[in-house]
Amino acid sequence: MKKLTKKDIKQEVFDLYDAYAHNKLQRREFMEKLSLFAVGGITVPALMSFLMPNYTDTWLVNPQDTKLNSNYIEYDSPKGGGNIKGLLSMPTNPKTAMGGIVVVHENRGLNPYIEDTARRAALDGFITLAPDALTPLGGYPGNDDEGRTMQRQRDRQEMLEDFIAAYRFLNDHKACNGKVGVVGFCFGGWISNMMAVRLPELAASVPFYGGQPKEDIDKIQAPLMLQFAGLDTRVNAGWPAYEAALKEHGKDYVAYEYPDVNHGFHNTSTPRYDEPAAELAWKRTMDFFKEKLV
Repeated sequence: MKKLTKKDIKQEVFDLYDAYAHNKLQRREFMEKLSLFAVGGITVPALMSFLMPNYTDTWLVNPQDTKLNSNYIEYDSPKGGGNIKGLLSMPTNPKTAMGGIVVVHENRGLNPYIEDTARRAALDGFITLAPDALTPLGGYPGNDDEGRTMQRQRDRQEMLEDFIAAYRFLNDHKACNGKVGVVGFCFGGWISNMMAVRLPELAASVPFYGGQPKEDIDKIQAPLMLQFAGLDTRVNAGWPAYEAALKEHGKDYVAYEYPDVNHGFHNTSTPRYDEPAAELAWKRTMDFFKEKLV
């Protein structure tokens, strides 16, 4: 059987996957629509296998890296889910207090990609906390399909409180210098925007392809770096109104759009991943945090 590559996949297939990943299509409907593209020796199972996340060999950081101290912890979220599990990572034997970064997952819980991203940021000299908003339901179940189903069972405002509580945990941590930012992806991008609205003391926010706040934008004090995928018409539709409000209120922001890449382009585990765009976006993110969290 031919091994599929991104060149074999039409944009409509990626659009279908985006709709499925964001609960716009049920699995059966997704597969039915996918069958229209199963031509020329390409089967539906082959397409499904190609599109689904691969967490076995896509990590960028070895979880056992001796330069890292990375462990699961629990912290209190009294206004959210109560007792929340998260991955706390920092460089081994840091010489000085560090800036903190809350790393916020997508709409499926704390999966290996987000853990990898949190460790990667820690290797750059930060203390990071990647919470699992699925903790009250038993935690990330080991696969994204079930994770999405579980996350729909939680109220997103309560989940926002979980990440606000993570900010406070990091801010009070003895290894943190008191400057804490947030980076989030997809659902986590929305959380990153909303944390900027809710926390005037937030030191920086970097939403990756995240939904935009509709009100209280005047309350934002944190500098923003917004990352967008050029092909992500769903999220990008809300950007002009958000940008107009940021300009109206004189907010500190910079926005980047990466052409010809899909929503999720930073996620190493799926074929939407675009290495050049992801690496550039991540370098910009780390440079931004090094400027704002020192």
